Amino acid sequence: MPYYYYSYYFEPTYLLVILGALFCTLTGVWVNSAMKKYHRVGNTRGLTGGAAAERILRDAGLYDVRVECLSKGGGDHYDPRTRTVRLSYENYNYATVTAVAVAAHECGHAKQHQEAYAPLKLRTAMAPAVSLANYIGMPLIFLGILLSFNQTLIHIGIWVFAIAVLFQLITLPVEFNASARALQTIEGSGLLSPTEHFGAKKVLRAAALTYVAGAAASILQLLRLMILFGGNRRND
Repeated sequence: MPYYYYSYYFEPTYLLVILGALFCTLTGVWVNSAMKKYHRVGNTRGLTGGAAAERILRDAGLYDVRVECLSKGGGDHYDPRTRTVRLSYENYNYATVTAVAVAAHECGHAKQHQEAYAPLKLRTAMAPAVSLANYIGMPLIFLGILLSFNQTLIHIGIWVFAIAVLFQLITLPVEFNASARALQTIEGSGLLSPTEHFGAKKVLRAAALTYVAGAAASILQLLRLMILFGGNRRND
């Protein structure tokens, strides 16, 4: 096996990838624990996530934003193209602390959209290019390795991968701001009691950490790629 294949897979910088994966795994465990814990805690107002979202949007004057229930297994998100808050089956239908917290977070994105929040606009504009970058970045790097360590292909792949990393970094303020808006809404509108507000805060903080973990893992991977292939020297 040529040395450059060996160095890519077993080079000491692979520890960066392991560190990133470990961070993501531990974060995932914490997030799932927080989500499940407060999914078992019913809120005293008896508000489902769907009802909470409708109320938040109405109070904010966002009458043109719809709320939809996804089938089981679907992930909560806000779609700026159709101005739709989409909630998972559980969060839409259950009257729990987690459901209200998540609904408030997604409505936070709708408010960002209404106010033309700059990081959200940038993230939305980048989304199509990033979708492509996620598919071709690493394959270009591997193709460059296979083609006798073609530096041009490898460097293009690294730049494409860097675009995806930049997208994740831009996502961070978008998500943090949406969570801050959610907590402000929950407290100001009385959607949850003070005790339940504490639980919602834990849920939103845990969820935000998933984006931090994902960005950190991608940065570490990019750093590894730059260390291995950033120069023009080929190892024969």
